[in-house]
Amino acid sequence: MSQGIIKPIDNLNTNNILTAKERRRLALDEIDNAKFGWFHIRACIVSGIGFFTDAYDIFAINLVSTMIGFVYWQDQGNKTPHNVDTAIKVSCSVGTVVGQLLFGYLADHVGRKRMYGVELMIIIMGTVGQTLVGNAPAASFWAVITFWRVLTGIGIGGDYPLSSVITAEFATTKHRGAMMSAVFAMQGIGQVTAGIVGLCTTAAFKSAIEYDQANLDYVWRIVIGIGAIPGMCALYYRLTIPETPRYTIDIENEFGKGISDAKAFISTGAASGSYTEADAMAVNAQSKQVVEEHVPIKASWADFRRHFGQWKYGKVLFGTAYSWFALDVAWYGLGLNNSIILQTIGFAGGPDAYSAVFKVCVGNVIINLLGSVPGYWISVFTIDKMGRKTIQIMGFVVLTIMFCVLGFAYQQIIDTSVVLFIVLFTITQIFFNWGPNTTTFVVPGECFPTRYRSTAHGISAASGKMGSILAQLCFGLLKDIGGPNAWINHLLQIFAFFMMTGIFSSFLINETKGKSLEELAGDYDDDEVVGETKKHKPSSIEEVYTKDINNVSY
Repeated sequence: MSQGIIKPIDNLNTNNILTAKERRRLALDEIDNAKFGWFHIRACIVSGIGFFTDAYDIFAINLVSTMIGFVYWQDQGNKTPHNVDTAIKVSCSVGTVVGQLLFGYLADHVGRKRMYGVELMIIIMGTVGQTLVGNAPAASFWAVITFWRVLTGIGIGGDYPLSSVITAEFATTKHRGAMMSAVFAMQGIGQVTAGIVGLCTTAAFKSAIEYDQANLDYVWRIVIGIGAIPGMCALYYRLTIPETPRYTIDIENEFGKGISDAKAFISTGAASGSYTEADAMAVNAQSKQVVEEHVPIKASWADFRRHFGQWKYGKVLFGTAYSWFALDVAWYGLGLNNSIILQTIGFAGGPDAYSAVFKVCVGNVIINLLGSVPGYWISVFTIDKMGRKTIQIMGFVVLTIMFCVLGFAYQQIIDTSVVLFIVLFTITQIFFNWGPNTTTFVVPGECFPTRYRSTAHGISAASGKMGSILAQLCFGLLKDIGGPNAWINHLLQIFAFFMMTGIFSSFLINETKGKSLEELAGDYDDDEVVGETKKHKPSSIEEVYTKDINNVSY
């Protein structure tokens, strides 16, 4: 065997041969129970850099929107027109919906490895494209940047299902929640970094801006362009990441290779292990000739309807999708319209362009450091102890209460104390991220079968982005009813309503803490397995190889 020469298999002791179902379970159990190591850390870093880039680009637009007002609309009070501001913000979300659905589907049908990195290349290209935009007789500045932001959004959307599913399928059961949360927590770092880069760049151009505010044109391009650098650094590692053994076994139906890859992953984090290709072929031959044949259910529209047409599975997809929708109505309603918050805490406006932009940058850093970043990392350290469902319901309950307080007592709070408002806003930010903003990302990557895991995550994430689009469009149209910012209190009350509905939709999802992906997906249920019988279950994947190879007759 070790010489790589495979002779015909004539006689096998079938008493020691395992069913395909048991082989699969053993191979995946080895991954689920593996010791946490460097490859897990590397997977988190590679995936996390993508979310860092995503958040940097999405939230840097708050700063850019302020800057371009001083450059292109000096005759309109140095303020970016509402329709332009809405277009450049919503365009990214529209692209994100497309990317989430498209890449979610492709990752299940083409492969996680084949698609991973493609979305990052799209983000890099779109980001660089934004920095090169200019005015021309045939194309206005804001129309062209809107195009590039749609393209960037498609890449950002692809990152959601790919990073979530790849992290989940490589993670150990014990640390899966923390790993996925750590990937998502890089959003908070990206948001803060956008503010810091804006702050430093603005300070570096202080003299030039004070001389001519049009020099902010340099600043916003630098701020946007720097967002492409982390993606460029992570691109190689994404393109070379191995295919997940779950996809190899369940979708490609390359059973021996999947087992070999699982062993290699546990040992070295590589795509192939110490076993030779000949060994893998021998195991595959035995699987096909002796063991009852493992026939994975193929993904199809008919099977999708059959699977999710069952209430026990369909309710989970509805729960993940609607919970994300409800969350993003409030999350993006505030996040991409934080000028009201900055104005309230005294970090909006100024006597000149430099002062106004500098204060906006400082305010954005403060807002994110107060609640967003701590909330993300509290989730990382508690999600595998408290559970996803518990954290999500807790977060929605607290957010409902906080938005009720802020909405029904908005003016009284502002008149009483700005510090009180900041404290309440900080608590809200903490429970966004130590709550549904994290768990709505984590749960869809865990609770669906391999053949639909990425697709269903993409559907759930796209549902969330539809909520963000709704919020961004309506926020700008409604906030000034009765006067400038006169309707803010009612918008906060609407957010409270959506948070309350999120409580109820959260009861539809299953608790995923401490369970394997196969348990959560129902892969071992009778209706999900074709033609297999239960036999002796060995202790490890090593026993699979020992019995398979040693029982070959030459």
